[in-house]
Amino acid sequence: MKIQGKMFLWLSAFILIMAVVYGVWSKEPVGTTALFLAFGLSVMIGYYLAFTAKRVDEMAQDNLEAEVADEAGELGFFSPHSWQPLSLAVGGALAFMGVIFGWWLMYFSAPIILIGLWGWVYEYYRGENQNQ
Repeated sequence: MKIQGKMFLWLSAFILIMAVVYGVWSKEPVGTTALFLAFGLSVMIGYYLAFTAKRVDEMAQDNLEAEVADEAGELGFFSPHSWQPLSLAVGGALAFMGVIFGWWLMYFSAPIILIGLWGWVYEYYRGENQNQ
């Protein structure tokens, strides 16, 4: 994680320099503000990664003499499949269309969104993926 933290901090320095150059050269406030916000976000991520790197064990990418096989093993748990994102996407699309066409559409989108959220939260408590 040390490497990633350093990369983000170097990226934030680059973004800051580009924000100043862009702001002076273009005198356009929206792009300059966006670049300064990107600088802030990059600093936050870099600081978090550098701060967390002190508290976790050294990873293979932090060791200069590490082999590819040193990082082998389980990387985490990933869901094999899920229908819940589709339900949330349909409900979200209907909700945003409700903002455009009429608030009455929210009556149809809210139950779809709630069913999707409920299913996503509890998808490993029932069915074929129970207790995974």
